[in-house]
Amino acid sequence: MEKLFAKLDLSDYQESFKHFLAREKPLFMEGDAHLHFKLIHELLAKDRLKPLPEVPNLDTAIAHLSKMGVLHLSEIFAFVKIVNYTTYLQSVLLDQALGEWIARIVIPVEITRICDYFDEKGELKSSVDEQFEHINKNLKSIKDEMNATLRRLISTEKIALYLADKQIHYINNQEALLVRGGFNHVLKGNVVARSSSGFFYVVPEALAKLVAKESELIDKKEELIYKYAKQISSVFAKQLKFLSFINKEFDRFDAYYARVAFAREKEMEFVLASSKSSAIVLENFSHPALAHPKPICVDFSKRVLMITGVNAGGKTMLLKSILSAALLSKYLLPMKIDAAHSSIGSFKELYAVLDDPQSVKNDISTFAGRMSEFSHLFGKKNALVGVDEIELGTDADEAANLFKVMIEKLIEKEMKIVITTHHKRLASMLATHPEVELLAAIYDEKNERPTYGFLKGTIGRSYAFETALRYGVPPSLVKEAKILYGEDKEKLGELIQKNIDLELQMRKTKEELDARLQEVEKLKISLNDEKERVRGEFETAYGKLSKEFRDAVSEAKKAIKTQDVKEAHRLLNKANLYRQESKRNVPEARAGEPLSVGEKIKYGSSKGVIKSIKKEEALIECDGISMRVPLASLKRSGPQPHSHKPSVVIAKETTGGSMILDLHGLRSDEAIERLDKFLSDALINGFDEVLVYHGIGTGKLAYAVRTFLSTYPSLVSYADAPQNLGGFGATLIKL
Repeated sequence: MEKLFAKLDLSDYQESFKHFLAREKPLFMEGDAHLHFKLIHELLAKDRLKPLPEVPNLDTAIAHLSKMGVLHLSEIFAFVKIVNYTTYLQSVLLDQALGEWIARIVIPVEITRICDYFDEKGELKSSVDEQFEHINKNLKSIKDEMNATLRRLISTEKIALYLADKQIHYINNQEALLVRGGFNHVLKGNVVARSSSGFFYVVPEALAKLVAKESELIDKKEELIYKYAKQISSVFAKQLKFLSFINKEFDRFDAYYARVAFAREKEMEFVLASSKSSAIVLENFSHPALAHPKPICVDFSKRVLMITGVNAGGKTMLLKSILSAALLSKYLLPMKIDAAHSSIGSFKELYAVLDDPQSVKNDISTFAGRMSEFSHLFGKKNALVGVDEIELGTDADEAANLFKVMIEKLIEKEMKIVITTHHKRLASMLATHPEVELLAAIYDEKNERPTYGFLKGTIGRSYAFETALRYGVPPSLVKEAKILYGEDKEKLGELIQKNIDLELQMRKTKEELDARLQEVEKLKISLNDEKERVRGEFETAYGKLSKEFRDAVSEAKKAIKTQDVKEAHRLLNKANLYRQESKRNVPEARAGEPLSVGEKIKYGSSKGVIKSIKKEEALIECDGISMRVPLASLKRSGPQPHSHKPSVVIAKETTGGSMILDLHGLRSDEAIERLDKFLSDALINGFDEVLVYHGIGTGKLAYAVRTFLSTYPSLVSYADAPQNLGGFGATLIKL
């Protein structure tokens, strides 16, 4: 695993993460990954908890207890710290799955009592035994007496002449003075060490008796500590299963806490590896090794992803990024990614075939080493493999045929493979395979630099000559190489580039048309729903009027029967009025009148309605599709709206037709929702140019706006606004 992290440039990431662990442990977490993922996200949503205490690995201590051994006081205190932290968690984690898990840990009373024996420094409290208190008091008294004696010696005039400084030094657990040579004439004592400057650390003879007393007290204290360590170890041995359990649970929570703390500090997210699909979809993923990375977006749903194109264009880093994302997901480690729009499959094993395997010691060539690495893959299943520069070390034509057969065999074994190559022949041979996806690194011809972007579904040029120039190779040598390369091959390269450009344009057009078609389908469904709603409201209103007419006639008949002629005429007139209002026949508009908004029209063989009129053009809607057409090409069709017609009117809110939208202070999702509505209103109002303010800031809001506009179906173009209208902080949009 360490080698794989190193190959993928993740060693620094790994070391940074380890600093967040209370004690070192394997990165992989055993058990249900879905449960781990759930608990990590619960912990991520909570307020910051107290960090875990640093404790050593206690596997050896547990083994000693199983054999009735006696633990050192520091080992006992390590268990105490684990128990105390568990008690703390039980007091703060009171809900959700985390709280339920911690609450299930029942701490025995004997263990709780032992925890009360220790202070924060891991020393046994004086209250545990009166002898501790007595010994500690005597030790303090001796220390004070030693210091007083040393201070007195320092202030002695004769000794002061030989002192290198007036400090009391603690050397080899003893208080000493730092003196110059010849001190023996004025000071009796034992030399315990020598300084780098040639001075002597001396313990004065006057302290000998005090040191002896101190040593005697320390021995008594150690005997007493051993007595209690033996008693506590006996209790621990009886609770060995609990201690083993809580030790593992501490490691488990440590793994969660470290991941959450690391993710918070680095502003990263988690992606759970999915066992339902082998697809790898990365949205805005950034490799941890890059200081200022260009986030990558890739959809690797097929079995093989073959990356071709310009040298130094990001092919290898894309390969490493795909494998790194899968590795971090497998170990539930955080990464810089848009987790909501990304998905990563689950793989049993990951292999990175990246380095030149040539070795003098093993007498193995580059190609032989590659074949050795590939041979191991045929016995594997459900693995993710990355191969950099697959053609390395042998004849290109022979290798193309060999690797084609090998890759097809690995596809049958459900392997998932990422390949970088300059083999145009190998790429063209595999291009028609249904499980192979091509990806080309794009080169900016105008600026003569790679863009670090990728085009799906095509084969890219290597741009070897351009790369050589960029890295300082003399132009005369490059020119000579081009002549040797041949005009026909150069033209072939240019043809490939034109194919890339055409493919890019076609795909962009297709995406725009697909987006527009989706909008049309949504609009069609919306209009059908609106039509049904209006029809229902109309039927309700018509039924109400009919009922009122019938009720009025009934009342009139009753009035006639009572011979109240005046009341009868009044009620009959009222009934007749209801009857007239309930008629649904509407007179047609006169042919000579100009067309207006809302009228039904006929455009060619299609029927529709006028949505808006601007000069000599009209925005009409036919069969759910909106379009602008010359006003003169329209004819009235069917019954037209009449100002006196009783009908059900549906009110529609408008934005007031503003041509400027300010998105300052909004989150990206809120801004895009408001921008979408603003552009729709602008189209309805007939505006062909609008201005959107988003500010400069971190650039996230501007990036979100540009990304949305690049797929907007009714867009003509967009660009930075002129300086007097906001410059880089605004976008001018043409519709």
